[in-house]
Amino acid sequence: MAINLANNNSLANITALPSSITGGAMTLLATQTASGSATISFTSGIDDTYDSYVFKFINIHPATNNSSFQFQGSTNSGSSYGVTITSSFFQTYHAEDNSAAALAYNTSNDLAQSTSFQIIADTTGNGSDESASGYLHLFNPSSTTFVKHFISVDNHYYNGTYSINDFSAGYFNTTSAVDSIQFKFNSGNIDSGVIKLYGIS
Repeated sequence: MAINLANNNSLANITALPSSITGGAMTLLATQTASGSATISFTSGIDDTYDSYVFKFINIHPATNNSSFQFQGSTNSGSSYGVTITSSFFQTYHAEDNSAAALAYNTSNDLAQSTSFQIIADTTGNGSDESASGYLHLFNPSSTTFVKHFISVDNHYYNGTYSINDFSAGYFNTTSAVDSIQFKFNSGNIDSGVIKLYGIS
């Protein structure tokens, strides 16, 4: 077997990828901007065009202090949200003054065959400089064979003191296509922020 060696050590000199390398492109499908919004719902664009979809939420700011940002899915184009979810949730935090730091599983934010909304950014502050940013990755939502896996990661600013990093993952326990996703806080409106939907090829 022949071993191909690089002709130089600079990635800057690469002008094109080999034709055998494909995939991984992100296509922006929709952008929604919150302004005192009770919910943000994506009811189109989630279909069998792509194998997976990524929602990027940017500087999501709650109207109510210490509110939790969450999501749910729909199998009926957004007429109702309440697909059965099983999930796990863990969290890290670190105080600005280095007085506290931890990594822990959070049983109060996981779901076991529940139709509740899944928390993805717990206890976000509503101070003028506080917000949550991260992503939700949804895999093969149009499958009529498998459950629908998801992974979410965020970082948010809490109580003017803490950087909190949340990790949630699980699945919609349905073989029906999930065609809509809704975001909201568990209390109060989404005061501001942007959510973008991408298809991954």
